[in-house]
Amino acid sequence: MVATGPTHAMSGLLAWSAVTALATDHSIGQLNPRAWAVGAVLATGAALLPDLDHPGSTVSRTFGSISQGFSSGMNALSHGVYRLTRTKRDSNRDGGHRGLTHTLVFAVIASVITTAVVQTSQKWALPVLMFLFAGLAVRGILHKWHPRNDALMITLTSAGLTALCLLWTDQSSSANAAACGIAVGIGCIAHYIGDAITEQGCPMLWPIPIGGKTWFPIAPPKLLRMRTGGKVEMALIGPAITVLSIWLSLAALQQAGAIPALWGFTFLP
Repeated sequence: MVATGPTHAMSGLLAWSAVTALATDHSIGQLNPRAWAVGAVLATGAALLPDLDHPGSTVSRTFGSISQGFSSGMNALSHGVYRLTRTKRDSNRDGGHRGLTHTLVFAVIASVITTAVVQTSQKWALPVLMFLFAGLAVRGILHKWHPRNDALMITLTSAGLTALCLLWTDQSSSANAAACGIAVGIGCIAHYIGDAITEQGCPMLWPIPIGGKTWFPIAPPKLLRMRTGGKVEMALIGPAITVLSIWLSLAALQQAGAIPALWGFTFLP
């Protein structure tokens, strides 16, 4: 079982806003408001990206048959890698879900590819990436939004969000390709942490052998794990993540100069 889509999506935004708000001495904490907004969209969408290894997941239907076909391919690749790298101590299961895309190796690969793509072409690469990750973000947050025509509605909404964000973004200056890559990596890692605190855990440290297993499911003690869609997630974890993500987003935007300090109030000291 995995954390629900809204929890994953908001955790990606929370992780991005926390890093950018707190890393004041690093370039990632000194982005302009436009670059921060682009990263926020990428991180929120990337927090759903790992679940594309499961053709039956909600996120695999984001763009209809196109994303479902991609999801089937990712599932087959993940299954193959699992079978090739598992040890005798690893379970003899279909390794499609919570396999390759749920590892830090995948997060690094996704970050590097994102950075390289944005560096390759500013005119088409960034809009395409924004559209794709905006779709994942919308699907995650509104996963039961429009059950009959959801793929079409999500596609249109993603296109609208991308257009609005890029209209606000200063196209005369180059996008921060490294920040885009970091945002995607942060979103993926937020997903892993969310899965790790569920009942099944997450093999994020593959291929490092732990306890004789290369696919060891990282997880806290059972007492600290939550059931997907249960009362703990829906009444406590989900709302807390949402509140924190909004607060830290405002703090990061204030730090970037998009929000003035009203009456001497700042979101972070």
